[in-house]
Amino acid sequence: MVNEAVKKLVSYGLECGLIQKEDITYTINSLLEVLGIEEYEDPGEEYSQVDLEPVLGELMDYAYEQGILKENTVGYRDLFDTKLMSKLVARPSQVIGQFLELYQKSPREATDFYYRFSQDTDYIRRYRIKKDVKWTTETEYGTLDLTINLSKPEKDPKAIAAAKLAKQSGYPKCLLCMENEGYAGRLDHPARQNHRIIPVTIQGSKWGFQYSPYVYYNEHCIVFNSRHIPMKIEHDTFCKLFDFVDQFPHYFVGSNADLPIVGGSILSHDHFQGGNYEFAMAKASAEHFFTVKGFEDVESATVKWPMSVIRLKGSDRERVIALADRILTAWRGYTDEKAFIYAETEGEPHNTITPIARMRGTDYELDLVLRNNITTPEHPLGVYHPHAELHHIKKENIGLIEVMGLAVLPARLKEEMEHLADVMVSGEDLRANESLEKHADWAEGVIAKYPETFGQKETLTSEKVMEILKAEIGLVFCQVLEHAGVYKRDEQGQQAFRRFLECI
Repeated sequence: MVNEAVKKLVSYGLECGLIQKEDITYTINSLLEVLGIEEYEDPGEEYSQVDLEPVLGELMDYAYEQGILKENTVGYRDLFDTKLMSKLVARPSQVIGQFLELYQKSPREATDFYYRFSQDTDYIRRYRIKKDVKWTTETEYGTLDLTINLSKPEKDPKAIAAAKLAKQSGYPKCLLCMENEGYAGRLDHPARQNHRIIPVTIQGSKWGFQYSPYVYYNEHCIVFNSRHIPMKIEHDTFCKLFDFVDQFPHYFVGSNADLPIVGGSILSHDHFQGGNYEFAMAKASAEHFFTVKGFEDVESATVKWPMSVIRLKGSDRERVIALADRILTAWRGYTDEKAFIYAETEGEPHNTITPIARMRGTDYELDLVLRNNITTPEHPLGVYHPHAELHHIKKENIGLIEVMGLAVLPARLKEEMEHLADVMVSGEDLRANESLEKHADWAEGVIAKYPETFGQKETLTSEKVMEILKAEIGLVFCQVLEHAGVYKRDEQGQQAFRRFLECI
């Protein structure tokens, strides 16, 4: 049986173009070495359209039975199947060469190849990504995207315990360092032997280009500095973003803010995120046009969006960058006590920006999302952060992806919402269950909002309720973004927004 699985994996590599027919014997022997097998007999059968997940499963089961795999848990299996897949993956120089050859034809052909390659190598695990729950919700701001991410494996207790006992390592320094390429991994650090990075030049320095293994949206890419240096929003940030879209005009690219609470999960390594996807924010219309003296050639407007967004557009990138830099400088030092906006308190800075760049035909477009990370006793996680009444749905930081209109929701919600739908149909006490109690007030509000649906008990089903819950979660996410907006959408908030615009 193991010979069959080995041949199936090699056949998969051939079908995907990861290896050529001249590589077959070499690849078989490489896999045998990993599996501790000294002899191989061809099964005498040809395989096509191989389903990767069960084949890898067979090989890992064999490895565990033979004592090669120490524990039969997700953590150990992920390390081992990555090692198996690495035997089908070309050296970095070959992959880079193929990418650059295609890039000469068109940037899109190059990224199409690299995105498919990153999935074929199992660096992006297709069979896990398809488990993610995705839907959309219509709002006054456009169609918001929502996903419950299930593709990140939960850490099992044995792996957590083993990682605590293992010698602590500082290599690679973080998940975004160049040194991850080809790294075998540990229980507390994913294996990346099947991963290849494309080098790009940004502002004259070496950067890396890769896809996120969890692809929250189409061609979700990460662009990262080859040096492990902290994120910083400054003039050069805007230059770097436009450098990237100049090279890949079919992609957008943006940066998380550079302060805690309003920033991303990895502030220690300078990086951007981009991709081939148009978010609701990018589709949102301009709302209030204004002109900055000396920058009459740059179209400037606020955007109809729950957060506070300034959109700049022009044919001259240097002019767009210059105005963006002026806005950033103005915002960094801006205080408006009436609107509860403080540039700093006790020497701690609060104001920063989440910038997103894209091409619109031949024009450069830059969205600047104003952020502030001040906290108060009433809102210890942040005044411009989801407030406590929304934490049952979304408590985590509102980073770049959420800012643009995609809610990345915690995995716990899938099971909780399914259970909640059942309880809402049966009429049981919502507060009797520990995992559902936090949703009780919200769920009671949902029931009151749809009296006709919940009043017809004989036709009420969990499926109907689940559709309602999804729509309502989308509206909660809309509220989350409104909470994160420094200027509220009411007249008072928009007047305060215009006061800042007058100071630019």
